[in-house]
Amino acid sequence: MIPFSPPRIDQRVIDEVTDALKSGWITTGPKTKLFEKKLSEYCGNKSTAALNSWANAMELFLRWYGIGEGDEVILPAYTYCASINVIIHTGARPVLVDINEDDFNMSVEAVKKVITSRTKAIMPVDIGGFPCDYDGLFELVRSQEIRNKFTAKNENEKKLGRILIASDAAHSFGATYKGKVSGSLGDVTCFSFHAVKNLTTAEGGTVSLNLPGTFDNEAIYKELCIKSLHGQSKDALAKTQKGNWRYDVLEPGFKCNMTDLQAAIGLVELDRYSENLDRRKLIFAQYDAVFNKEDWAICPKYKDETRESSYHLYLLRIKGATEPQRDAIMHEIFEQDVSVNCHFQPLPILTAYKNLGYKMADYPQTWNSYSNEITLPVYYNLTDEQVNTIIQAVRVAVQKVMS
Repeated sequence: MIPFSPPRIDQRVIDEVTDALKSGWITTGPKTKLFEKKLSEYCGNKSTAALNSWANAMELFLRWYGIGEGDEVILPAYTYCASINVIIHTGARPVLVDINEDDFNMSVEAVKKVITSRTKAIMPVDIGGFPCDYDGLFELVRSQEIRNKFTAKNENEKKLGRILIASDAAHSFGATYKGKVSGSLGDVTCFSFHAVKNLTTAEGGTVSLNLPGTFDNEAIYKELCIKSLHGQSKDALAKTQKGNWRYDVLEPGFKCNMTDLQAAIGLVELDRYSENLDRRKLIFAQYDAVFNKEDWAICPKYKDETRESSYHLYLLRIKGATEPQRDAIMHEIFEQDVSVNCHFQPLPILTAYKNLGYKMADYPQTWNSYSNEITLPVYYNLTDEQVNTIIQAVRVAVQKVMS
């Protein structure tokens, strides 16, 4: 069976994790701090806090910023449940919008239509690793028309003076937009380093801070570190200094720090990330070379004059296929010992959000893109022979179902 997205665990990773184990630091320590520094250097953002997941990273930041009851946060209907869950956890109301016809990202026009005086943040999601239209979003929130609707409830909102752009870049580490790297595209960006991501720490994520000059990003980083460790004034590393055992609890915080065991994996992954991207590009090219010639295939958009994907997901669509036909095609591919997936089931068709009143009929393009989408394997250790096997499995399955 060709797996869908196994992590790249080799001797180099094992050696780095072993080094962490032998050092005596297996919780947050020097490797985590080094990882944070290197991530900021790579992405070009102002400061980075490494945490235990994308979800905790984004929720921690939204709570720090002051998002809460009575507020609204706009996000696409086409995304993973984590995106909406963190908004719900803060007490704010998620406002869903439809996506573009030519990619899987949120429509700026759709966003504009739902902005109210209660809108405090927009959460663009870089589906598959392809960056959203960040210039379009920033132009929108900086326009006088939208600024006139904005009402600040706290000091952070007053400092920013407009709607926050909080990027869900769970897929887009390494993607670029107009010469800038993902992580520096929004006011704040949260990455996921889950096992299936381009860069993994087994589980993990970051808050990548890039707030404008009215904010002290380094001071915010320190506040987030405190919040991520139960509100303690000192972390374990600081308390090991001679006579420095006493600490205070400044607030009832959370427990979502990254460990040095996780950071050890991430340091190796980051150091060789360019070769990971190069291999993914070649796999995309192999898929394109075949599927662009097929009348039934809609190949994903992953590069244009201003944007280049992180090549995280190859989102193939089957022209004219219904949802049941797509499911049948996936079944036939699995029967040929090839693992595929679907990214994602739209939020309004899932029970938890359907029960909140969201209706799939309100997001027609989301449904059109989802109902015939199949995600193909893309990862560093996938061989050319396996790519050819996957291509053949897809062609056979489509022919069998659609004929």
